[in-house]
Amino acid sequence: MENKIRCAWCEKDDFYRDYHDNEWGNPVYDDDKLFEFLVLETFQAGLSWYTILKKRENFRKAFDHFDYKKVAQYNEDKIQELLQNEGIIRNQLKIRGTIANAVAFMKVQQEFGSFSKYIWGFVDGKPIDNKHRDLISIQATTPLSDTISKDLKKRGFKFVGSTVVYAHMQATGMVNDHVADCWKRAK
Repeated sequence: MENKIRCAWCEKDDFYRDYHDNEWGNPVYDDDKLFEFLVLETFQAGLSWYTILKKRENFRKAFDHFDYKKVAQYNEDKIQELLQNEGIIRNQLKIRGTIANAVAFMKVQQEFGSFSKYIWGFVDGKPIDNKHRDLISIQATTPLSDTISKDLKKRGFKFVGSTVVYAHMQATGMVNDHVADCWKRAK
Protein backbone atom coordinates (compact mmCIF):
# COMPACT_ATOMS: atom_id res chain seq x y z
CA MET A 1 0.00 0.00 0.00
CA GLU A 2 2.80 2.42 0.88
CA ASN A 3 4.53 2.10 -2.51
CA LYS A 4 1.48 3.00 -4.56
CA ILE A 5 1.40 6.28 -6.42
CA ARG A 6 -1.88 8.05 -5.77
CA CYS A 7 -3.65 11.25 -6.68
CA ALA A 8 -1.88 13.91 -4.61
CA TRP A 9 -5.08 15.19 -2.93
CA CYS A 10 -5.40 12.03 -0.81
CA GLU A 11 -1.92 11.99 0.71
CA LYS A 12 -3.02 13.80 3.89
CA ASP A 13 -3.23 10.60 5.96
CA ASP A 14 -4.14 6.90 5.90
CA PHE A 15 -7.84 7.70 6.34
CA TYR A 16 -7.88 9.75 3.14
CA ARG A 17 -5.67 7.26 1.27
CA ASP A 18 -8.07 4.46 2.22
CA TYR A 19 -11.04 6.43 0.88
CA HIS A 20 -9.15 7.10 -2.37
CA ASP A 21 -8.04 3.49 -2.77
CA ASN A 22 -11.35 1.83 -1.92
CA GLU A 23 -14.13 4.24 -2.86
CA TRP A 24 -13.36 7.42 -4.77
CA GLY A 25 -14.01 6.97 -8.45
CA ASN A 26 -15.46 3.46 -8.18
CA PRO A 27 -18.67 3.34 -10.22
CA VAL A 28 -21.71 3.31 -7.91
CA TYR A 29 -25.01 2.10 -9.38
CA ASP A 30 -26.82 1.34 -6.12
CA ASP A 31 -29.52 3.88 -5.21
CA ASP A 32 -28.86 3.60 -1.47
CA LYS A 33 -25.17 4.41 -1.93
CA LEU A 34 -25.92 7.15 -4.46
CA PHE A 35 -28.21 8.81 -1.91
CA GLU A 36 -25.52 8.55 0.76
CA PHE A 37 -23.05 10.37 -1.48
CA LEU A 38 -25.70 12.94 -2.37
CA VAL A 39 -26.25 13.68 1.33
CA LEU A 40 -22.53 13.92 2.00
CA GLU A 41 -21.90 16.12 -1.04
CA THR A 42 -24.79 18.39 0.01
CA PHE A 43 -23.19 18.96 3.39
CA GLN A 44 -19.76 19.36 1.82
CA ALA A 45 -20.81 22.49 -0.10
CA GLY A 46 -18.44 25.21 1.09
CA LEU A 47 -16.43 22.83 3.29
CA SER A 48 -13.65 20.32 2.75
CA TRP A 49 -14.48 16.77 1.70
CA TYR A 50 -12.06 15.55 4.37
CA THR A 51 -14.19 17.22 7.07
CA ILE A 52 -17.31 15.48 5.78
CA LEU A 53 -15.64 12.08 5.49
CA LYS A 54 -14.41 12.34 9.08
CA LYS A 55 -18.02 12.89 10.18
CA ARG A 56 -19.48 10.25 7.84
CA GLU A 57 -20.40 7.77 10.57
CA ASN A 58 -22.06 10.55 12.57
CA PHE A 59 -24.08 11.46 9.46
CA ARG A 60 -24.95 7.80 8.96
CA LYS A 61 -26.40 7.56 12.49
CA ALA A 62 -28.09 10.96 12.38
CA PHE A 63 -29.77 10.31 9.01
CA ASP A 64 -31.02 6.76 9.68
CA HIS A 65 -28.23 5.08 7.69
CA PHE A 66 -29.08 7.32 4.71
CA ASP A 67 -32.49 5.70 4.32
CA TYR A 68 -34.10 8.20 1.93
CA LYS A 69 -37.60 6.88 2.70
CA LYS A 70 -37.14 7.77 6.37
CA VAL A 71 -35.35 11.05 5.64
CA ALA A 72 -38.22 12.17 3.40
CA GLN A 73 -40.55 11.85 6.40
CA TYR A 74 -38.50 13.98 8.81
CA ASN A 75 -40.61 16.53 10.67
CA GLU A 76 -39.77 19.70 12.55
CA ASP A 77 -38.91 17.77 15.75
CA LYS A 78 -36.35 15.70 13.84
CA ILE A 79 -34.91 18.84 12.21
CA GLN A 80 -34.47 20.42 15.64
CA GLU A 81 -32.83 17.21 16.90
CA LEU A 82 -30.38 17.29 13.98
CA LEU A 83 -29.61 20.94 14.64
CA GLN A 84 -28.46 19.92 18.15
CA ASN A 85 -26.27 17.05 16.89
CA GLU A 86 -22.65 18.14 17.35
CA GLY A 87 -21.40 15.18 15.30
CA ILE A 88 -22.70 16.57 12.00
CA ILE A 89 -22.67 19.91 10.21
CA ARG A 90 -25.53 21.76 11.87
CA ASN A 91 -26.65 23.86 8.97
CA GLN A 92 -30.42 24.27 8.91
CA LEU A 93 -30.60 24.93 5.16
CA LYS A 94 -28.54 21.82 4.38
CA ILE A 95 -30.64 19.69 6.74
CA ARG A 96 -33.86 20.91 5.17
CA GLY A 97 -32.28 20.53 1.73
CA THR A 98 -31.43 16.90 2.51
CA ILE A 99 -35.08 16.22 3.35
CA ALA A 100 -36.19 17.90 0.13
CA ASN A 101 -33.59 15.85 -1.75
CA ALA A 102 -34.95 12.61 -0.30
CA VAL A 103 -38.42 13.52 -1.58
CA ALA A 104 -37.06 14.50 -5.00
CA PHE A 105 -34.90 11.34 -5.08
CA MET A 106 -38.00 9.15 -4.72
CA LYS A 107 -39.83 11.11 -7.41
CA VAL A 108 -36.93 10.45 -9.78
CA GLN A 109 -37.08 6.76 -8.86
CA GLN A 110 -40.77 6.69 -9.73
CA GLU A 111 -40.16 8.37 -13.07
CA PHE A 112 -37.05 6.47 -14.17
CA GLY A 113 -37.31 3.20 -12.22
CA SER A 114 -34.23 4.10 -10.17
CA PHE A 115 -32.12 7.13 -9.40
CA SER A 116 -29.19 5.21 -10.84
CA LYS A 117 -30.85 4.94 -14.27
CA TYR A 118 -31.55 8.66 -14.19
CA ILE A 119 -28.11 9.90 -13.10
CA TRP A 120 -26.08 7.38 -15.11
CA GLY A 121 -28.22 8.18 -18.16
CA PHE A 122 -26.27 11.44 -18.46
CA VAL A 123 -23.11 9.40 -19.24
CA ASP A 124 -24.75 6.51 -21.13
CA GLY A 125 -24.28 4.20 -18.15
CA LYS A 126 -20.48 4.16 -18.13
CA PRO A 127 -17.76 6.38 -16.67
CA ILE A 128 -16.19 9.18 -18.67
CA ASP A 129 -12.43 8.68 -18.68
CA ASN A 130 -10.85 12.13 -18.51
CA LYS A 131 -7.18 11.06 -18.58
CA HIS A 132 -5.83 13.96 -16.55
CA ARG A 133 -2.06 14.30 -16.31
CA ASP A 134 -2.16 16.14 -12.96
CA LEU A 135 -4.51 17.72 -10.43
CA ILE A 136 -4.18 21.16 -12.01
CA SER A 137 -5.97 19.97 -15.16
CA ILE A 138 -9.03 18.74 -13.24
CA GLN A 139 -11.88 21.25 -13.36
CA ALA A 140 -14.37 21.89 -10.56
CA THR A 141 -17.26 21.96 -13.03
CA THR A 142 -17.92 20.89 -16.60
CA PRO A 143 -20.68 21.60 -19.11
CA LEU A 144 -22.11 18.17 -18.18
CA SER A 145 -22.16 18.95 -14.45
CA ASP A 146 -23.86 22.25 -15.34
CA THR A 147 -26.55 20.32 -17.26
CA ILE A 148 -27.09 17.76 -14.49
CA SER A 149 -27.22 20.50 -11.85
CA LYS A 150 -29.91 22.38 -13.76
CA ASP A 151 -31.95 19.22 -14.23
CA LEU A 152 -31.67 18.25 -10.56
CA LYS A 153 -32.75 21.74 -9.46
CA LYS A 154 -35.69 21.59 -11.86
CA ARG A 155 -36.70 18.36 -10.11
CA GLY A 156 -36.63 19.99 -6.66
CA PHE A 157 -33.14 19.09 -5.44
CA LYS A 158 -31.28 21.56 -3.20
CA PHE A 159 -27.56 22.30 -2.79
CA VAL A 160 -26.78 20.69 -6.13
CA GLY A 161 -24.77 23.38 -7.85
CA SER A 162 -22.43 22.36 -10.62
CA THR A 163 -19.41 22.02 -8.29
CA VAL A 164 -21.33 19.73 -5.92
CA VAL A 165 -22.62 17.69 -8.86
CA TYR A 166 -19.14 17.31 -10.33
CA ALA A 167 -17.75 16.19 -6.97
CA HIS A 168 -20.61 13.66 -6.82
CA MET A 169 -19.73 12.46 -10.32
CA GLN A 170 -16.11 11.97 -9.24
CA ALA A 171 -16.95 10.21 -5.99
CA THR A 172 -19.43 7.82 -7.60
CA GLY A 173 -17.26 7.02 -10.60
CA MET A 174 -19.34 8.73 -13.27
CA VAL A 175 -16.05 10.33 -14.28
CA ASN A 176 -12.59 8.87 -13.84
CA ASP A 177 -10.44 11.75 -12.62
CA HIS A 178 -7.55 9.70 -11.27
CA VAL A 179 -4.38 11.32 -12.58
CA ALA A 180 -2.13 9.60 -15.11
CA ASP A 181 0.37 8.10 -12.66
CA CYS A 182 -2.20 7.02 -10.02
CA TRP A 183 -2.34 3.26 -9.50
CA LYS A 184 -6.13 3.33 -9.80
CA ARG A 185 -5.97 4.77 -13.32
CA ALA A 186 -4.78 1.37 -14.54
CA LYS A 187 -7.83 -0.31 -13.00
